[in-house]
Amino acid sequence: MTTHTAAASGKQMLSEQVYTRLRDAIMRGQHVPGAALKPQDLAKEQGVSLAVVREALLRVVGEGLADRLPNRGFAVPAFSDRRWQEIAEARRTIEPIMLRMSIERGDVDWEARVRATHHRLARTPVYAEGEGDYYSAEWAEAHRAFHRTLLEGCGNAVLLETFDRMWTASELARRWSAHRTPGRDGITEHRRLEETTLARDADTAAELLARHLTLTADALTDCPTMDP
Repeated sequence: MTTHTAAASGKQMLSEQVYTRLRDAIMRGQHVPGAALKPQDLAKEQGVSLAVVREALLRVVGEGLADRLPNRGFAVPAFSDRRWQEIAEARRTIEPIMLRMSIERGDVDWEARVRATHHRLARTPVYAEGEGDYYSAEWAEAHRAFHRTLLEGCGNAVLLETFDRMWTASELARRWSAHRTPGRDGITEHRRLEETTLARDADTAAELLARHLTLTADALTDCPTMDP
């Protein structure tokens, strides 16, 4: 490996580390909604160059976890940002239809996957030790897998790609919502989704899913601030 190649590889690894730390900090609420993300401060905190920090910031912007503001640098999106309600509206429009299609088309193997992913979700601790009241990466993945599996029976790759994009775009809002509604009974909501889906009760399952998505979005309305 040449010196140039080694240097480039080292910079890439450093950039990945900075990106991961920044993403996790936003997800855990260390940067509150609307907070400025100042490249100079972040570079000083992490002991890296401005170029590395800017690269990391652009990546989180691409994931919808930060905004790039004209002449104002970078910032965490605000609660009042209309995007959260637009994403929720899109999900409430599309996902119940996909669930109906899954219930109509899904086979026994799909049923088994729904049961398995729900079992994993129910058995995964929501909060990791030391993470406070923001849910863990393990639970977040189990949650995503369950919701996606519910819809996979539809057999439509284009719709599933749309779901993937919307899920990624709503991840930050989902975490904020969970923080603001600690008493919400998500365990029961997910169990009823599994039960009605496997019972092939399309009307009830679609209604429950729409309600599930609405509760998440409602927690972000009229919430200008959030405690760190």
